[in-house]
Amino acid sequence: MMRKTSGRKKIEIKRIENTANRLVAFSKRRPRLFNKASELCVLTGAEMAILVQSEGGRVFALGHPTVDSVIHTYLGKYTKICKELEVEKNKSSNVGESEGFWWENSLENLEADELEIFINSLEQLKFNVTKKADELRTLSASPSSDNITDGLLDEFLLDNIDVANEDLMMSAVDPNDHGDSVSQSVDAFFL
Repeated sequence: MMRKTSGRKKIEIKRIENTANRLVAFSKRRPRLFNKASELCVLTGAEMAILVQSEGGRVFALGHPTVDSVIHTYLGKYTKICKELEVEKNKSSNVGESEGFWWENSLENLEADELEIFINSLEQLKFNVTKKADELRTLSASPSSDNITDGLLDEFLLDNIDVANEDLMMSAVDPNDHGDSVSQSVDAFFL
């Protein structure tokens, strides 16, 4: 017995040049696409939105639970990520503006609150260095350490960690005073 049709054949996936055949292929494949998408949603619980525009300009949509809810969720997450990215870009651009280390930047243009933050940062740095120096001193006091290390550590501490004297601490800055008192106070802090 001979077959009347050639059966199902694999076709090459490329643009169909004949307009009529292209429209027929679209109208036959679109429902199958939506059917497979619906099955995927039912089986896995996925939320999905599919928007298809035909060559004629008609728009077909499928959404689970609805197209609007899926798009709203996606846009909300997208907007949040864009805002976070913008904040990170601003942070990195602010860091990139200064040429060098933060302690080398000019203090002349800082406001009172920025100077306060700067002073707190310096005090935290001093605390961390003092803590590390104490740890090194403790290690150097052990019997296995060299006496040369003891002398170098004490010399380093005397030269660099003597900022705790009260007469060297920076006095409060008047935010309304824009004269030389800010730069004099900052200079006094570092002397």
